[in-house]
Amino acid sequence: MDENRIERHIDLKASPSRVWKALTDHKEFGEWFGVKLDGPFVAGTIVGGKMTYEEYAHLQWAVDVKKMEPERYFSFSWHPYAMDEAVDYSKESPTLVEFTLEPKGTGTHLTVTESGFDKLPENRRLEAFRMDNEGWIEQLENIAKYVD
Repeated sequence: MDENRIERHIDLKASPSRVWKALTDHKEFGEWFGVKLDGPFVAGTIVGGKMTYEEYAHLQWAVDVKKMEPERYFSFSWHPYAMDEAVDYSKESPTLVEFTLEPKGTGTHLTVTESGFDKLPENRRLEAFRMDNEGWIEQLENIAKYVD
Protein backbone atom coordinates (compact mmCIF):
# COMPACT_ATOMS: atom_id res chain seq x y z
CA MET A 1 0.00 0.00 0.00
CA ASP A 2 1.24 3.48 -0.92
CA GLU A 3 1.15 5.45 2.32
CA ASN A 4 1.70 8.77 0.56
CA ARG A 5 -1.56 8.77 -1.44
CA ILE A 6 -5.20 7.89 -0.82
CA GLU A 7 -7.49 7.40 -3.80
CA ARG A 8 -11.21 6.64 -3.48
CA HIS A 9 -13.89 6.34 -6.17
CA ILE A 10 -17.68 6.38 -6.12
CA ASP A 11 -20.38 6.36 -8.78
CA LEU A 12 -23.15 8.81 -7.94
CA LYS A 13 -26.64 8.92 -9.48
CA ALA A 14 -26.54 12.74 -9.51
CA SER A 15 -25.37 14.79 -12.50
CA PRO A 16 -21.91 16.40 -12.53
CA SER A 17 -23.54 19.84 -12.04
CA ARG A 18 -25.36 18.59 -8.91
CA VAL A 19 -22.19 16.95 -7.50
CA TRP A 20 -20.19 20.10 -8.31
CA LYS A 21 -22.63 22.23 -6.32
CA ALA A 22 -22.46 19.82 -3.34
CA LEU A 23 -18.65 19.97 -3.45
CA THR A 24 -18.08 23.68 -4.02
CA ASP A 25 -21.04 25.53 -2.48
CA HIS A 26 -19.65 26.08 1.04
CA LYS A 27 -23.06 25.61 2.69
CA GLU A 28 -23.79 22.35 0.84
CA PHE A 29 -20.25 21.06 1.43
CA GLY A 30 -20.69 21.77 5.13
CA GLU A 31 -23.96 19.83 5.25
CA TRP A 32 -22.52 16.52 4.09
CA PHE A 33 -18.93 16.99 5.28
CA GLY A 34 -19.80 18.05 8.83
CA VAL A 35 -18.35 21.57 9.00
CA LYS A 36 -19.85 25.06 9.26
CA LEU A 37 -17.76 27.27 6.97
CA ASP A 38 -17.24 31.01 7.38
CA GLY A 39 -17.40 31.78 3.67
CA PRO A 40 -17.38 30.49 0.09
CA PHE A 41 -14.73 28.44 -1.67
CA VAL A 42 -12.70 30.72 -3.95
CA ALA A 43 -9.45 29.61 -5.59
CA GLY A 44 -6.51 31.30 -3.91
CA THR A 45 -8.26 31.81 -0.56
CA ILE A 46 -8.26 30.09 2.80
CA VAL A 47 -11.69 29.09 4.07
CA GLY A 48 -12.19 28.24 7.72
CA GLY A 49 -14.92 27.05 9.98
CA LYS A 50 -15.89 24.73 12.81
CA MET A 51 -16.50 20.99 12.71
CA THR A 52 -20.13 20.11 13.43
CA TYR A 53 -19.45 16.55 14.62
CA GLU A 54 -20.10 16.81 18.36
CA GLU A 55 -16.80 15.20 19.40
CA TYR A 56 -14.85 17.58 17.13
CA ALA A 57 -16.94 20.77 17.56
CA HIS A 58 -14.10 22.45 19.49
CA LEU A 59 -11.75 22.20 16.48
CA GLN A 60 -11.05 24.82 13.86
CA TRP A 61 -11.15 23.57 10.27
CA ALA A 62 -9.44 25.28 7.33
CA VAL A 63 -8.53 24.61 3.73
CA ASP A 64 -6.49 26.56 1.20
CA VAL A 65 -8.51 26.41 -2.03
CA LYS A 66 -6.16 25.69 -4.94
CA LYS A 67 -8.16 25.16 -8.13
CA MET A 68 -11.78 25.17 -9.27
CA GLU A 69 -12.62 23.98 -12.79
CA PRO A 70 -16.45 23.91 -12.91
CA GLU A 71 -18.03 20.47 -12.96
CA ARG A 72 -14.62 18.84 -13.45
CA TYR A 73 -11.99 19.49 -10.76
CA PHE A 74 -11.79 21.02 -7.28
CA SER A 75 -8.72 20.97 -5.03
CA PHE A 76 -7.54 22.29 -1.70
CA SER A 77 -4.70 21.73 0.70
CA TRP A 78 -5.13 21.17 4.42
CA HIS A 79 -3.51 19.75 7.50
CA PRO A 80 -4.82 16.18 7.76
CA TYR A 81 -6.13 14.83 11.04
CA ALA A 82 -5.23 18.06 12.87
CA MET A 83 -6.93 17.06 16.12
CA ASP A 84 -4.55 18.17 18.89
CA GLU A 85 -5.22 21.76 19.95
CA ALA A 86 -1.74 21.93 21.53
CA VAL A 87 -0.01 21.39 18.15
CA ASP A 88 0.70 24.21 15.68
CA TYR A 89 0.02 22.40 12.41
CA SER A 90 0.81 25.53 10.36
CA LYS A 91 4.50 24.57 10.59
CA GLU A 92 3.79 21.32 8.70
CA SER A 93 3.44 20.82 4.97
CA PRO A 94 -0.22 20.28 4.09
CA THR A 95 -1.60 17.46 1.98
CA LEU A 96 -3.42 18.09 -1.31
CA VAL A 97 -7.04 16.93 -1.67
CA GLU A 98 -8.38 16.64 -5.23
CA PHE A 99 -11.93 15.92 -6.39
CA THR A 100 -12.29 14.86 -10.02
CA LEU A 101 -15.75 14.57 -11.61
CA GLU A 102 -16.43 12.56 -14.74
CA PRO A 103 -19.85 12.12 -16.37
CA LYS A 104 -20.98 8.50 -16.24
CA GLY A 105 -24.31 7.84 -17.93
CA THR A 106 -26.76 10.21 -16.25
CA GLY A 107 -24.60 10.27 -13.12
CA THR A 108 -21.09 11.13 -12.03
CA HIS A 109 -17.93 9.17 -11.29
CA LEU A 110 -16.25 11.02 -8.41
CA THR A 111 -12.63 10.42 -7.47
CA VAL A 112 -11.06 11.89 -4.35
CA THR A 113 -7.29 11.80 -4.02
CA GLU A 114 -5.22 12.99 -1.08
CA SER A 115 -1.45 13.10 -1.44
CA GLY A 116 1.61 14.43 0.33
CA PHE A 117 1.60 12.37 3.53
CA ASP A 118 5.34 11.77 3.08
CA LYS A 119 5.92 15.46 3.93
CA LEU A 120 4.27 15.14 7.35
CA PRO A 121 6.36 14.68 10.50
CA GLU A 122 7.15 11.01 10.92
CA ASN A 123 5.48 10.84 14.34
CA ARG A 124 2.06 11.71 12.78
CA ARG A 125 2.32 10.43 9.24
CA LEU A 126 0.82 6.95 9.64
CA GLU A 127 -1.99 8.05 11.96
CA ALA A 128 -2.99 10.93 9.65
CA PHE A 129 -2.93 8.57 6.66
CA ARG A 130 -4.98 5.90 8.46
CA MET A 131 -7.58 8.36 9.76
CA ASP A 132 -8.01 10.15 6.43
CA ASN A 133 -8.12 6.84 4.55
CA GLU A 134 -11.07 5.79 6.74
CA GLY A 135 -12.51 9.32 6.68
CA TRP A 136 -12.77 9.46 2.89
CA ILE A 137 -14.76 6.22 2.85
CA GLU A 138 -17.26 7.84 5.23
CA GLN A 139 -17.28 11.18 3.40
CA LEU A 140 -17.99 9.56 0.02
CA GLU A 141 -20.94 7.74 1.63
CA ASN A 142 -22.06 11.10 3.02
CA ILE A 143 -21.97 12.89 -0.34
CA ALA A 144 -23.75 9.96 -1.99
CA LYS A 145 -26.62 10.20 0.53
CA TYR A 146 -26.67 13.96 0.10
CA VAL A 147 -26.83 14.14 -3.72
CA ASP A 148 -28.57 10.85 -4.63
